[in-house]
This record gives sequence, C-alpha cells and structure tokens, in this order.
Amino acid sequence: MGKMPTLFVGHGSPMNAIEDNEYTQKWKEIGATIPRPEAILVISAHWTTEGVSVSDSLHPRTVYDMFGFPKALYEVVYQPSGSPEHAHMAAALLKNVRIDNSWGIDHGSWSVLRWMFPDADVPVFQVSLDGNASRQTHFEMGQALKPLRERKVLIIGSGNIVHNLSRVNWDMDGGYPWADEFDNYIKDRIENRQFNDVIDYASAGPSALAAFRTTEHYDPLLYVLGASDAGDQLTIVNDSCTKGSISMTSYLYE
Repeated sequence: MGKMPTLFVGHGSPMNAIEDNEYTQKWKEIGATIPRPEAILVISAHWTTEGVSVSDSLHPRTVYDMFGFPKALYEVVYQPSGSPEHAHMAAALLKNVRIDNSWGIDHGSWSVLRWMFPDADVPVFQVSLDGNASRQTHFEMGQALKPLRERKVLIIGSGNIVHNLSRVNWDMDGGYPWADEFDNYIKDRIENRQFNDVIDYASAGPSALAAFRTTEHYDPLLYVLGASDAGDQLTIVNDSCTKGSISMTSYLYE
C-alpha cells in the first residue's frame, strides 16, 4: 500500500454526530472508499494549547466538549483505542512537543469518525493546536507530519473554513454572500495550490473579516495542505455553506 490520504473536514454542528444527512453520508462514503489506516491523527479545532501537545494514551477518553445540546448527543459512545506508537512518531517529527493526556478525543474527532469508521476499530490520537503559532507555522507542522502518511496514518484536520457563530442563522440552508465568497476564494486557491494565499487569508478582502473571529477552526486546514503533495488527487466534498456562517467544505487528498 502507498501513502494514506489526508483530509480536512468541515465538521459543522455537533448534531452531525447523530443526524443522518448529506454531510454525514459523504463522511461515511469516504470511510468506505479510502484505504484502511493503521491509525488516525486528528488535529481538531477543539483542542488548543500553549505549545504543541500529543496524546499517547492507549485508552483516550471521549470528550463531550459542547453545551446545550440534546441528551442523545452526550450518550454517543465512540471509544477507539489510542496508538502510543504512532503518537510518538508524530512527536518525533514535531519540535518542542509535550505528551499530554488530559484531553482525549473531542467532538471534532468523534462526530466525524463515528460515520467514517463506525466500529471504532482504528486507533485515534490527537495533536493539539498551538494557540500562539502563526499560520505559517501550522502549515509547516503539517509538512513535518507528512511522513506519517507513508506509515499508514490518516491525517485529518477538523474545523470549518467559515465559522462565525455570532452570525449563525439556524433557519438558513445556505450561506451569506460573504461566507460563500470567502469559501470560494479559499477553494480557488487550494485548487491551484496557491497555499500562500490560504495562509495569508486576509488577501481575500472584506469577506475574511467576517469569516471567523478566532482562527482555531481554520487552522486545521493548514496542516492538511502542508501534508499534501502536488501529485495528490484532490476531491472537494460537501462543497457548501450552511446556517449562514458555517462552511462544510472539505478537502481530500489521495
């Protein structure tokens, strides 16, 4: 087997963990069609630390890091094993990394993976987002992690390219014009591998000011772009915005 794919997934609402919809069906399809990994590394928007942390627990806990949702969401059981071996590989590839098992697998991971690998039979570990790192540094860490693809590790960045919860309209199916504009700008740059414009997203103009207030949902994308190769085949999945100000657009490199 050659290298594993790498995937940025727009995970959207935590309710996607329990709703059978157009997004979750695509996640299910990806899991059924890509090669089976030996382990899954997730860089989730929901684990931000000072510096970079890697979880190496053999039995990572499920983190229900969302508030005010229906009881059924907190009853979801998704408990894969961890992979200390692969976690240590990741730590060796990055600089100034600490081992930290105070977190676990958050909904940026399990809300998607329970559709991709419903039997929870592939080990999962997470690498945190350094909240003080630059966009360029996030991209370079993705480049550093790229060799894991040759070790049968599926690298997933989980977030949302547009993520402005203060502007969410729960009754809206699509996106506001500025949300679509920013999403399309990033898509065009990704398709043409103009990654500098994705790193320096302010080049998108006024739409970038509204796309998000903080960057933790955007930054996981940069890891996947860094871990991609020019020779990879790119597939764009769930190409849309929803609820006005959330992008579900996802990028799969194979």
